[in-house]
Amino acid sequence: MGNNIDVVVIGGGYAGVMAANRLTQRDDVTVTVINPRPVFVPRLRLHQLVGGTHDAVVDYAEVLAEGVRLVIDNVTRIDAAARSVTLAEGAAIGYDYLIYAVGSGSAGPQVPGAAEFAYPVATLEAAQRLRSVLFDTPLTAPVTVVGGGPTGIETAAELAEQGRTVTLVCGSVVGPYLHPRARRTARKYLAGLGVTVLEGPDASVAEVTAAAVELGDGRVLASAVTIWTAGFGVPDLADRSGLRTDTAGRLLTDETLTSLDDDRIVAAGDSAAPSDLPFRMSAYAAGCLGAHAADTVLNRIAGERPSPIDLSFPAMCISFGRDAGIFQLGHKDDTAMRLYFTGFAGKKLKEFSCAASVKHLVTEARKPGSHHWPKDGKHRPALLLAQSADAVAPIA
Repeated sequence: MGNNIDVVVIGGGYAGVMAANRLTQRDDVTVTVINPRPVFVPRLRLHQLVGGTHDAVVDYAEVLAEGVRLVIDNVTRIDAAARSVTLAEGAAIGYDYLIYAVGSGSAGPQVPGAAEFAYPVATLEAAQRLRSVLFDTPLTAPVTVVGGGPTGIETAAELAEQGRTVTLVCGSVVGPYLHPRARRTARKYLAGLGVTVLEGPDASVAEVTAAAVELGDGRVLASAVTIWTAGFGVPDLADRSGLRTDTAGRLLTDETLTSLDDDRIVAAGDSAAPSDLPFRMSAYAAGCLGAHAADTVLNRIAGERPSPIDLSFPAMCISFGRDAGIFQLGHKDDTAMRLYFTGFAGKKLKEFSCAASVKHLVTEARKPGSHHWPKDGKHRPALLLAQSADAVAPIA
């Protein structure tokens, strides 16, 4: 490996790109990003791709620092003992340190028929496929979106704004993170776009067919296109490589984001589970975790002790088509405040957030080490303390 320190980053999403760019602070570090596609995908735009208002791709030349090597391939195995990764094409790449930033996607639906007849949105290829299907589907045909989180809401709103007949099915409540007042506003926006919202346990999906969605209470909804946005899944690369993971498949790490199995492997983004208490999935968190993962590697190279992750969530936002949005302010413990912005202001703040998620990567590429994020210092330690107390509590 020569005199240089080789760092391999698996995954070219928000976390992986941020980590790769930040690592270029040292001239003696050689960074390789391995990613299955040749373009960066701003996942916050995938619902717009489905609706035809954005292509949801950015050239890596715009977001990756000069000197970072990009390898277009899939990693099939990590050999921690040999410090190497095996690519789908058969080649192996060695490393001194590895950053595991494989991202996330849709969980494999367990509902009968969903895997065969429902369309996910979580990846570029899935969104492109859905866009093509909708292009060939008449505007008058009924569309069902399953999942009341941000992706479901935004996809339903985007399609309804086109004039499609859309039903949004939520097994619990629509926009569960939102403050109750903001949730009422969300329902109002969806109703204004003509979206039918079905909420609660009775609206859980029991089966999906080629032309319908059956709910738990027996109702059958005609559905020419069913879109699945519920659930969360991560690639099983860590598990297949013999590394410890949580129940969802995320790599288990300590609070510095270092793997519990190997201090040369550091995780970032949606695929990281520090102390088995992962952060909420978001582009914002992915960028911050990517930066912290890079800092952990740089600390280890310098012979310094890495710091524990400290991260607070200032807000979350949802768009309702191209003309309105909700920008929900949050407490540092990631719970919603009563304060939120709606309408044109919410739309502008949402668009600013989407643009900023990419701009932060560009800035870090030009000025590595410049990315900073709001800290909490109280909530995370309290969660860890509560987790520790639960672990030692006697069984009644």
